[in-house]
Amino acid sequence: MKKLPKQRRSDLFLLIVAAIILIGAILISLAMQNGVNTAGERNVSMWLTTPDPANRLTQQAPIPWRKDNSNEVAANADTLTVEIRPDIRYQTMEGFGAAVSGSSAYLMNHGMSANQRDQLLNDLFTAGGIQLSYIRHTIGASDYSVDEQGQPSSYTYDDVATGKDYELNHFSIAKDRDVIDVLKQILRRNQDLRIMGTPWTAPSWMKYGEQIYNGWYLDYTDPRVYQAYADYFVRYIQAYANEGIPIQAISIQNEPEFTTSKYPSMSMGAVEQAKFIKQYLGPALSRNDLSTHIIAFDHNWDTGSEYAKTVLGDEQARSYTHGTAFHCYKGEPTAMSDVHNAFPDKPVYMTECSGGAWSPGFGDDLSWDMSKLIIGAPRNWSQNVLFWNIALDPSGGPTNGGCTNCRGVVTIDPLSGAVTKNVEYYAIGHASKFVRPGAVRINSSHYSGSIETVAYRNPDGTLILIAANTGENTKTFKVRQGNQVFKSTLPSKSAATFQWKPTTS
Repeated sequence: MKKLPKQRRSDLFLLIVAAIILIGAILISLAMQNGVNTAGERNVSMWLTTPDPANRLTQQAPIPWRKDNSNEVAANADTLTVEIRPDIRYQTMEGFGAAVSGSSAYLMNHGMSANQRDQLLNDLFTAGGIQLSYIRHTIGASDYSVDEQGQPSSYTYDDVATGKDYELNHFSIAKDRDVIDVLKQILRRNQDLRIMGTPWTAPSWMKYGEQIYNGWYLDYTDPRVYQAYADYFVRYIQAYANEGIPIQAISIQNEPEFTTSKYPSMSMGAVEQAKFIKQYLGPALSRNDLSTHIIAFDHNWDTGSEYAKTVLGDEQARSYTHGTAFHCYKGEPTAMSDVHNAFPDKPVYMTECSGGAWSPGFGDDLSWDMSKLIIGAPRNWSQNVLFWNIALDPSGGPTNGGCTNCRGVVTIDPLSGAVTKNVEYYAIGHASKFVRPGAVRINSSHYSGSIETVAYRNPDGTLILIAANTGENTKTFKVRQGNQVFKSTLPSKSAATFQWKPTTS
């Protein structure tokens, strides 16, 4: 065999050494990304959001686990310790997300190019973004509904000029075309998406006073109205299924204790809702072999406990009612625990909360969102967390008579299609990007007004800790699982998500 010249042998040796070094660097990098340090031990991955724009759900350097040193603990008694106990388990999570209102869908379809819309939907609903997994939308019009020209529009699926349409001969979801189109685009990205529908009102001909506004309740003098309204829900679920959009849950009435003359709304008391569920809606879904869940209440924390317990306290209504839903605008999330404690077999849900121009401070907004919603709601047994509009324009619209200074999870400029990610995007992203549907909440130490936490075990076994420093000063704390600990520091009004594989101890 002919030998290579000495210089060529030297060059080949250097190439081999360089290749080995490069491969080693790649393997080390991959190990670090997957939570393993160079000594073969587990690392903790961390993502951080701070009040200043330097960190916006930004991945940090991996944090190593180390064995707990009890002497060090005693010497640093002021350092908070967050205990993680995966063996203590609570509720199973269904997802995190927001509402695709008519206004949000219109902006996506008509205020963006196809490429811009694809980029936004990928960012919101795929693993490369924040992986939202739960969507709410309005059954008919809401305070954020528009027509094909983007003008305010109030409608239901069965609007007739005169008379009663008990057989629902005029039923049509055609005015939901933008919403349907956007939901289809989302489902192409996430087939496991959960969708919940909520009406702001029944068709006006079903209501006492026959107005879509003014909050009139269902016409109790005409029993045929109740059956027609139950059939209306059935037709809605079937019509969306025919479009390839499965509806996993419906709530019966958005904010049944608030009515207005400015946009579609309707009053429905707890006793009436229980009657409607047990005598009409529940049997109608059963007759049509529909497994869609019925969710009661869907209003604020402050009065939700008594309303929910009235509905669930009716044995027949309870047999058809899957759970109850809550909004954030009044009261405290502990109301959900109150309902859970009374009816532990009935899930509770956090289905609406909106940020707005009334609170423009990023750090304060982030801290509130984390404390009350992302951390507070699951710690009070909620199985999801949803914001209100997923997208609005820079003026908080287009609206249909509702809030004039609300804020979407993102802002879309309809003139350019440019997207601004708001504080709500980062708050929900700290959960949705990491906590997968089917994750189980596990036990974690919680320090109200300081380091507030919620923890999960994902279906694949990975552990997630979401922490927020809601205090006024920077806090250093330790996280302990078994006999291993890691240390982290959070600036005031900041949030972090930690992810790791289970420790062996």
